Parts: sequence; structure tokens; C-alpha cells
Amino acid sequence: MNKEQRVLRLSRELTGQWTLPILLALEERGGRFTPLQNKLNIAPSRLSANLKKMVEDGLLIHLSPAERRHPLLPEYVLTDKGRLYREAARAVHLSEQRIGHGRLSDKVWGLPILLTIGYDHTRFQEIRQTLEGITPRILSTRLQEYLEDGMIFRQIKDEPRPTFLYLMEKQVQRPIRQLSLDLASLV
Repeated sequence: MNKEQRVLRLSRELTGQWTLPILLALEERGGRFTPLQNKLNIAPSRLSANLKKMVEDGLLIHLSPAERRHPLLPEYVLTDKGRLYREAARAVHLSEQRIGHGRLSDKVWGLPILLTIGYDHTRFQEIRQTLEGITPRILSTRLQEYLEDGMIFRQIKDEPRPTFLYLMEKQVQRPIRQLSLDLASLV
């Protein structure tokens, strides 16, 4: 797997409504359920499901009360992989702020699509083949959203058969390029 593929995989693993906020909310030494819930203003069942998934993915360790040895010590602790992902989450958050179109990581495949276009995969089929597992429907939906938001534009290229190229607007190019460099330095 080359660096580009690892960056795209990492960006895909960071997408979802709560993954980034949870990683950013956890302190260096970890966190506890109730303070996280209050800080994020999230339903207990949703937080519990997300934390469980993050434990399964190897980002967190859940410590039982016996393992903590004190009720005020953190019950969720970042693993080495979790610390790496938190650094990636910070880079994603900074890029989202620079782009100025809200939390792009909330939507499934949001950032991976922009990163793929940033890697000069500009045709629909190239993007689809680069992002293994994406359906044509979700890809066309995200591309249409980005077109409407003014983050990308579509250019027609005359070849033997006319084709569309998806290119990033100038205000999006720099933050996405910086994000790809930041994520590449972590993988």
C-alpha cells in the first residue's frame, strides 16, 4: 500500500459525525464518559456506541473500575494508534476551518473524495477506483454537493469521447494539499 492509499484510508477512518469530536475532546491522559458526554452534548447511547467502536478499532482502551484504581482516573485512554489519529484529527479540523464549509468529515467519504481530487484523480471513474468501496451513488451525491458549495468545479474535456474532470477551487486546494501532507507525515 503506497502513501497515497494510506492517507486516503486514514481520512476515511476519521469520517463520521462523532469520531473527530471524540478524539479532539479526549485529553492526553484520557477521559471519562460523563465529562465527554457533557462536553460533546451527545446522547449516552450514541457516545457509548462510538466509544465501543473506537475500542474495537484499537484507538482507545476501556479501563474497568478495578483497572483504574480510583474513580477520578480516566476510563478511556488513547492507544498509540489513538494518539496518532488524534494528531490526524487536529490536522483535519484545521483544514476544515481553513476551507470554511463546516465539518466535511461528518459526511461519509467527504474528505477522501477531496483528497483524491487533490491527488489528481479527476475523472469520476478514477475517483471511484481510487476509493475502494465507494458506491457510484454516494460519489455522485458528494460531488454534486461540492459543486453546489463551490468547492469544486466541473470541466469538460474533449477527447475521443467528451468527459468531465472534477477540479478543486483555489480556496480549497491549499488546505487540502496541506492536509494530505500532514496526514502523509503521520502514516
